[in-house]
Amino acid sequence: MDRETLGATKRLLLEHLKVRGLCTAKDLAGRADVSEVAVRQHLADLERDGLVRSVTGQPSGRGRPAEKWSLTRSADRFFPDRHGDLTVQLIAAVKSAVGEEGFQSVLAARDADQVEKYRSSMAKGSSLDERIEALALARSEEGYMAEVEEAGEGAYRFIENHCPICDAALTCQQLCRSELEVFRSALGEDVTVEREEHMVSGSRRCTYRITG
Repeated sequence: MDRETLGATKRLLLEHLKVRGLCTAKDLAGRADVSEVAVRQHLADLERDGLVRSVTGQPSGRGRPAEKWSLTRSADRFFPDRHGDLTVQLIAAVKSAVGEEGFQSVLAARDADQVEKYRSSMAKGSSLDERIEALALARSEEGYMAEVEEAGEGAYRFIENHCPICDAALTCQQLCRSELEVFRSALGEDVTVEREEHMVSGSRRCTYRITG
């Protein structure tokens, strides 16, 4: 689901909750100029999708405490996100501060940390397919939506359907080049990893052919 398919009223409810914080269905109905019944239905849909949650308020006088609503962290994706711009700016600032050689040292340290992290996720003595599956899980946790499929003749295709650092990769293609070396180091010297598709080059996804 994206901002366009969410629907105008649901977008408006999310915006009100973002600006106002905790609100009752009655509060939201008044701000969105729709009935409270309709708001409750929209909130139920949003709660099902993990975008809002209900919070029981403090009692005020007699009767049940008012039920209030707030956004979850999952709703953040429907609001402007400039982290890509910030990353690009930070890359430029680091290069300016420490020079190209210093920047390469920073990347090398990052690569080493990644290799160590990925290796630690792989059980000692695990088979190639188990290592690749562990790598896919680790990359998916980082937002790459990774998966693995058999490619015939004992080979595997490692697929990343999303690149959460695409803006940075477009600015600094060394990130992509080092990524390939990170995979090779993490999977082991007995493994060959070759890139087949590349988002930065215009492909829909990044894919790698892995053979033992």
